[in-house]
Amino acid sequence: MKQFDVPNIYRSSLISAVKNKRRQQDKLKKDFTPTLLNFGPVRVYLARHFGFCYGVENAIEIAFKTIDENQGKRIFLLSEMIHNPQVNADLQERGVQFLQDTYGKQVIPFDELTGDDVVIIPAFGTTLEIEKLLAGKGIHTEKYNTTCPFVEKVWNRSEQIAQKGYSIVVHGKPKHEETRATFSHASSHTPTVVVNDMDETIELAKYITGEKPAADFYDEFKGRYSEGFDVLKHLQQIGVVNQTTQLATDTQAISEYLKEVIKKHYHLTDANISQRFADTRDTLCYATNDNQTSVSGMLETKADLAIIVGGYNSSNTSHLVELCEQKLSSYFIDGADKIISSKEILHCNWKTKKETVTTGFLPNKQSVKILITSGASCPDAIVEDVIRRLVGLFDVEKNVDEVAEEFI
Repeated sequence: MKQFDVPNIYRSSLISAVKNKRRQQDKLKKDFTPTLLNFGPVRVYLARHFGFCYGVENAIEIAFKTIDENQGKRIFLLSEMIHNPQVNADLQERGVQFLQDTYGKQVIPFDELTGDDVVIIPAFGTTLEIEKLLAGKGIHTEKYNTTCPFVEKVWNRSEQIAQKGYSIVVHGKPKHEETRATFSHASSHTPTVVVNDMDETIELAKYITGEKPAADFYDEFKGRYSEGFDVLKHLQQIGVVNQTTQLATDTQAISEYLKEVIKKHYHLTDANISQRFADTRDTLCYATNDNQTSVSGMLETKADLAIIVGGYNSSNTSHLVELCEQKLSSYFIDGADKIISSKEILHCNWKTKKETVTTGFLPNKQSVKILITSGASCPDAIVEDVIRRLVGLFDVEKNVDEVAEEFI
């Protein structure tokens, strides 16, 4: 896989050593057991895969290169390039300005842009409408487009099945940048509707079977279907694609549910289901899959708690928290400073996005086991900071640098 030029401030000698050794030992990536960092009284179990993915490293490389190559020019990002506060703050410190917030609310009016400005497309991609608007101002984004290749793969797959007559059901968070972009690209080729979760999918299915009157669809899914969507016609032949950072198991479950509904309603078999339902399993992101599978493997290790590191508005990180919470006490933090002391931690609720202080998060025992992972947009350096902060709370037998040496 391509090696990217990512600033050293995001690298970690400890994490790099661990990841390199695991890659050498498991070249086919079939071992999803965690890596043990043994400090004596505290044992840290690192997920097999975590941190920067291909798309994020690609985006960071392009963004920093854009800054270096355009000294003296105004440089804008459409929105957060990735969902990590430290990376976005670093870009702003270097003069980059954000045009929109993460939900598409305008921060700087597009009217203020000129053809001399540089606009970077974030890793989530953007809508065709915004691409057209920028092109109309003479702003060429091709060179500064950091859209993740795996997001583009979803768009390409949508176009392919649209050409065969399928409508598209997008599984994604309706307000997320990537979902808005995917909806825009898919709906330019075929009727498209967005579902957030299985509950909404079950309700959508009732319009396929006729259990719900068609007129209700337009209120229930208001703002989430393409112009001219005909609920009586456009749900007869569908394919499901996803926001790449959703839980893979959720997308698969939604896809299977709709497939079974259509199979039963139209009296189809596995042999001829493709007449009305497209196979789109190949749109699931490899990094999302690997990170989620790694968390499942990590959770097989008995531990006292889990710490998940990443931006609070990061969809893929939130899903890692969701998985961990099903098994043990889990704390979602965006940096080492959120570990206030050996008694207190300031952590985020992945559903409400609100921070709370929990007292007594570390058990009062001689040997503590902690599971750690991070989202795809979280720098390894931040994970190392978290480990150093945790280790500093104990009277350890080995320090972080000594343990790192064991993996070199």
